Amino acid sequence: MTDIFELDTPAVLIDLDRVEANLGRAQGYADTHGLKLRPHIKTHKLPRFARRAMELGAVGITVQKLGEAEVFADAGISEIFLPYNIIGPAKLARLKALAARVHITVTADSPETVDGLSRTFAGSATPLTVLVECDTGMGRCGVQTPTAALALAEKIANSPGLRFGGLMTYPAAGQVEANAAWLAAARLLLTTAGLPPPVVSNGGTPDLWRAHEVTSATEHRPGTYIYMDRFQVAKGVGTFDDCALTVLATVVSRPTETRAIIDAGSKALTSDTLGMTGFGLIEAYPEAVITGLSEEHGTIDLSACADKPRIGDKLRIIPNHACVVSNLFDRVTLISRGRVVETVDVAARGRVD
Repeated sequence: MTDIFELDTPAVLIDLDRVEANLGRAQGYADTHGLKLRPHIKTHKLPRFARRAMELGAVGITVQKLGEAEVFADAGISEIFLPYNIIGPAKLARLKALAARVHITVTADSPETVDGLSRTFAGSATPLTVLVECDTGMGRCGVQTPTAALALAEKIANSPGLRFGGLMTYPAAGQVEANAAWLAAARLLLTTAGLPPPVVSNGGTPDLWRAHEVTSATEHRPGTYIYMDRFQVAKGVGTFDDCALTVLATVVSRPTETRAIIDAGSKALTSDTLGMTGFGLIEAYPEAVITGLSEEHGTIDLSACADKPRIGDKLRIIPNHACVVSNLFDRVTLISRGRVVETVDVAARGRVD
């Protein structure tokens, strides 16, 4: 097998041994705490990893866009959760076509969204299951109060072609207590009104190991956990030794004693900082700082490094945000113990429609 440092760059490397360990650790945690696991595929976009997660015990997958759902349905995945407002005739038609061949569940946070779903699925042999999306602190989509969740749940339950499926949230990182309180209040309110939510779906990797504290939740939807990244390490979810995705880059210039330039810029390393300094961690030079990204160049400050890389050296970089990197490359290279196993297409890359 080829040594990874013989690869042309920039390249994305996926360590299969770390992937397997990350998948197994999360499934074991979920099993221990009686939670169902429904992993989000936006991080890897590879059907093989979705299948492996389900072999280990996941109840299905989560996708973010119809395009991803279509790719994974084509790959044989038949249990799909799409927590997104589906708006407009074109997308609703695609959703109906998908529902004819796989079991797909969606969310809504407004009467308008529910009305569109109902118009599309009224008269269908099998109703579409719809969960109410709840804003428990993230400040993105979602109904704003438990009372609003009840009102929308009642509308779903009374809409032709639809079935009320429960509650869903993507909570703000570090706000476990607030998330738990919000969902508990909503679940109690709905149950008292005669609409107990069959599913309460919680999500996110940053608070994965505290998911059991959200006692109303029936399932959890982690995504980045499969690869980890610099941000997840900063949040204490894992260590750098758990990070399965790295970007291999080459030093192409050393303009000064303290500056190096690599062939990985914003089109290879995400420009997300997520509150951290720099744009990734260089494994062999942890004191170095990736201070800037242009499209095809990465600028590294070597001031704090006793040893410094030379022109032609190849560096492995743990990105700040692995999910974005997956969507920047057509292909990734699967590795094990420092050797190349296989290079594969990123099946759902670019499917943001």
